[in-house]
Amino acid sequence: MRIKIAEFFKSAIKPGDYPRDNFPQIAFAGRSNVGKSSLINSLVNRKGLARTSRTPGRTQLINFFTINRSFYFVDLPGYGYAKVPLKIRENWGNMIETYLKKSKTLRLLVFILDARRLPSPLDKQLLNWLFAYEIPFLFVVTKTDKLSKSALQRQLKIIKEKIGAPKGADFLPFSAKTRKGTRELLDVIGDVVEPQKDASSEK
Repeated sequence: MRIKIAEFFKSAIKPGDYPRDNFPQIAFAGRSNVGKSSLINSLVNRKGLARTSRTPGRTQLINFFTINRSFYFVDLPGYGYAKVPLKIRENWGNMIETYLKKSKTLRLLVFILDARRLPSPLDKQLLNWLFAYEIPFLFVVTKTDKLSKSALQRQLKIIKEKIGAPKGADFLPFSAKTRKGTRELLDVIGDVVEPQKDASSEK
């Protein structure tokens, strides 16, 4: 899949603010400073579509971007930054769980983990929500350029065990710096949002 057009659409806090059309949605979630904005920018090949911040946990809105004017990327707030006030951390949980429960066109959640860090309790909480609401998801492990090949393989094994992933779950290695994994992730997204087009092109 090729992304030709990527535009900011709107920010939302509650379901009444979500887009009201039937475009498919691909959501991105992960802890603060996991590289979520950089990943989104890498996919659309633009530096500033999703804004990165030097202050983890600063973004507390759900941001919607129209992609190819046919589906959305949904940038969910980062979680787990200890210096964020307790009330904001609680709002994160309510906001994200409500989105997962109420979004009618969510087709895939890209679950982002840092290659250098072990999964946190909040990562496990997010996974439990995905199971509870039967939402398809894909693990993407970012910042892989920070580790050697052998260290990355060891770390991936540990991450899989700690997160409690389903047997056979895919963990896609990704680096915004080298763009490793960009094409593979775009192919997965394309299969989700354009299944009929992909099927017809094979004939």
